[in-house]
Amino acid sequence: MSKNRRWHCAALTIVSTTLVLALAGPATAATGATGEGAAGTSTSTSTSTTATATAGPRVPAPTAHRPVGTSSARLVDPSRPDPWRPDTASRELMVTFWYPASSPRGAHAPYISPKLSRALYGLDEPATLRANAVADARPAPGRHPLILLSPGFGMSRTTLTALGEEFAARGYAVAAVDSTYETSVEFPGGRIESCLACGLEGTDPEFGAKSSRARAADLRFVLDRLTAPGRGGPVRGLSVDPSRIGAAGHSLGGAAALEAMREDPRIKAAADLDGSIWIPAGDDTGRPALLFSAGVGASPEATQNWEDNWKRFTGPRYWVDLPTAGHLSFSDEQWIIDDLGLRDQLPPDTYRESFGTIAGNRALAATRAYLGAFFDRHLLGRPAPLLDRPSRAFPEVRFAK
Repeated sequence: MSKNRRWHCAALTIVSTTLVLALAGPATAATGATGEGAAGTSTSTSTSTTATATAGPRVPAPTAHRPVGTSSARLVDPSRPDPWRPDTASRELMVTFWYPASSPRGAHAPYISPKLSRALYGLDEPATLRANAVADARPAPGRHPLILLSPGFGMSRTTLTALGEEFAARGYAVAAVDSTYETSVEFPGGRIESCLACGLEGTDPEFGAKSSRARAADLRFVLDRLTAPGRGGPVRGLSVDPSRIGAAGHSLGGAAALEAMREDPRIKAAADLDGSIWIPAGDDTGRPALLFSAGVGASPEATQNWEDNWKRFTGPRYWVDLPTAGHLSFSDEQWIIDDLGLRDQLPPDTYRESFGTIAGNRALAATRAYLGAFFDRHLLGRPAPLLDRPSRAFPEVRFAK
């Protein structure tokens, strides 16, 4: 577990500052990050759908070999006002979908647009990254199990791309939901909504619970749209199996995934990647829960939070730990810095605080493997011995419980 509380973790501060320091090079690293966008407040963007001319590394390839498609959609829930802008009559969301594709042919999707990259990090370089998924590919036929994803506070849904592509290659449909006004979000036409909630997490003791409920409602709304009978869904031709739904999230998104499962019986299993739980876990679901932490005991407060909630889980429960990881190791941020060759440009203390000592691709491999085993077992009914005992394939992972 991070030494910070596992939802705060300076997601907007550490993520943007870490990448700005690394991407800007040694001179900036020595003096600190400056410039508009480092705090996630830039408001200009465009919704580019083509890869940048100077392409950088590609998202680490999925471990399965199905072709993957992706698309994004703006969804509006007219049934509720926005929790961070109560003067608005509806909740507006951006969602990225990954899914098994009918064919591997087509143009690969960009990882992030240049203007959203500048809004989040103050720099263009993350926009040089390439995705594996084919933009707007035709979905493969059949009904697919679904996994809903929620990112950390202050973090974009793009930071879960490697997980989204992995699950799609395994046969799942995936929907990653941006938490509008908890990060910079780009909407069609280039409009960016900035982080209105940033700063409230340090002053409002009810912030974690409020965000968890709002995000859970977002996930449930997206689930409604994907399973509604008699209407076209947000991805043409994509069909999901309403009996095989899971949810997962990083940091505050993990708390939201557990809350969504508590509120919605359609969600059969949920996983929390290093996120403190702000609404006590329900003792009446009887459904599976996975907790995946970064260094148990590093934060006594965060560890006690999970200890208290662990007792309330009445269904199958798992708590695995990656002692050498940092809080951000469960997102794309670590492999991005590693793959761009920028680790040595960060002050060592900054890197260790965010990412621990594990290599980014190794942290990603462990996250993919244990999340995959969890959902394969509880949504697909497949054997998952990885969840039952220590593994020689992942000696750095241990069972906390």
